[in-house]
Amino acid sequence: MGIRVAGVSKQFGAFRAVDAVSLDVETGSLVALLGPSGSGKSTLLRLIAGLEDADEGRIWITGEEATSRSVQDRHVGFVFQHFALFKQRTVRQNVGFGLELRGWKHGAIRRRVDELLDLVQLQGFGGRYPSQLSGGQRQRVALARALAVQPRVLLLDEPFSALDAKVRKELRAWLRNLHDEMHVTTVIVTHDQEEAMEVADKIVVMNHGKIEQIGTPAEIYDQPASPFVMSFVGAVNVLPNYLPLAACQSQQGEQIFIRPHDLELHPLPQEKSLPAVLRRLTHMGRDIQAELTLSSGEVLVAQLPRERIDYHQLKAGDQLHITSREARTFVPDFAI
Repeated sequence: MGIRVAGVSKQFGAFRAVDAVSLDVETGSLVALLGPSGSGKSTLLRLIAGLEDADEGRIWITGEEATSRSVQDRHVGFVFQHFALFKQRTVRQNVGFGLELRGWKHGAIRRRVDELLDLVQLQGFGGRYPSQLSGGQRQRVALARALAVQPRVLLLDEPFSALDAKVRKELRAWLRNLHDEMHVTTVIVTHDQEEAMEVADKIVVMNHGKIEQIGTPAEIYDQPASPFVMSFVGAVNVLPNYLPLAACQSQQGEQIFIRPHDLELHPLPQEKSLPAVLRRLTHMGRDIQAELTLSSGEVLVAQLPRERIDYHQLKAGDQLHITSREARTFVPDFAI
């Protein structure tokens, strides 16, 4: 097992940031800790790294207990959100810094740094300073520095959140490819659902210091264990159970949760359809997003591929009818 966390808790004053969390991360896997701000994901990562001390519980890294070990003795690579590069050192000096501290000889450092710059696709940038690099390049330097000391596990705390959307997407694909080459046990913290779905083998959804669900991206999205998970991972419409749609059977006290892409629009009434008024159409490239109002006042969003809707014939105020291909029901969680 790459990482094992057993019953770990951490409290800051009256705030319980991590609440009796247990988690196994398989050797060589890439796991995402996903959740909103304040859910405990970054604190859990820092507990694994040894940057925070647990109030309760135990932690193992590659089969060895690390609960009481220092950061240095845990042999982890840590990448921060804001790069944390040394401004007065070149790229080569930044990447080789940890090796210098460990007493590596200059020739060995040079060879290792060359290998890493090639790995992160920064050949020829070794003599530059961080201020001469783009944000994406600086983050790759930070990753190379973390990998230089050959860590047993790699921990990344929202590494791409300070970058623009296009660069984030490029680096997500790059990180996944890098992981597939190196197979270093990796845990990445993110609040970006798309990022977690794209890079991770498994996703750990956290809320209020606890784990809500652990699963593959497909399991988290298609089989959410709670209303929080379904609401946080992907867009969702929530309806009261007195508005039943096709493909849904709800019980008293439950709410109906429907993904926008599971809604169908019809010009005429269908079996178990609901009447609605089109408020707005939004063109989103391949998809069309329709915002609709039900007669009861609820607002729904449907998202359909362009080929499934004759959007040229639709306009605000049109009367339509809605059915659902799939829906889930949950008892409301007022803490969402």
